[in-house]
Amino acid sequence: MRIGFIAVAWILAAEIGAAQTRGVDFQLTKITKNLVTTPQFSYTGAQQYPTNQRDRWLEVEVEFAATPDFTDELTFKYFILLNGKVLTGEVTHVNVVAGRENRSVMYVSPRALTRFMGKSALTPNSVQNVAVQIVQKGAIKDELSFARTPGQWYAGLPAVSGLVLNKNETPFAPLYWDRYEQIKAR
Repeated sequence: MRIGFIAVAWILAAEIGAAQTRGVDFQLTKITKNLVTTPQFSYTGAQQYPTNQRDRWLEVEVEFAATPDFTDELTFKYFILLNGKVLTGEVTHVNVVAGRENRSVMYVSPRALTRFMGKSALTPNSVQNVAVQIVQKGAIKDELSFARTPGQWYAGLPAVSGLVLNKNETPFAPLYWDRYEQIKAR
């Protein structure tokens, strides 16, 4: 009798776990932050100006898994903690196909970083934390933070919007078309 009860409880727990797993359509799996230089392009027909290769952009890339065969739209909300302020931005991706290594990326310009860093030197550790949410039709589907912290750690901190840019708003726009999900045109 006791072995039968344990077997039934184990089967029931496995079915509940499988049902919960099937309900997850999108899962954030990794956040990466990098300081990168402005890409250099060569062209003809106009004056060329060199970029300052000492300046750095903050690049925040997330990897995510999608289980539906095809998703029309997914919005990614980014929260970047820099020197006690939360920089926010969002990007909407379209035509997202199923896969485990889908990616989204956002950037913060060198001038915006200087604005919030002041006289402090910019290092990868200057970015105190990053959180990203996947939102579909107004519902949060998943959230992940770079550092282990309680969910929505950014809610009570001062927020600044408009400085976290999607790839199409930066000099990185023509690069890596196959690496990132398509961005919805405005």
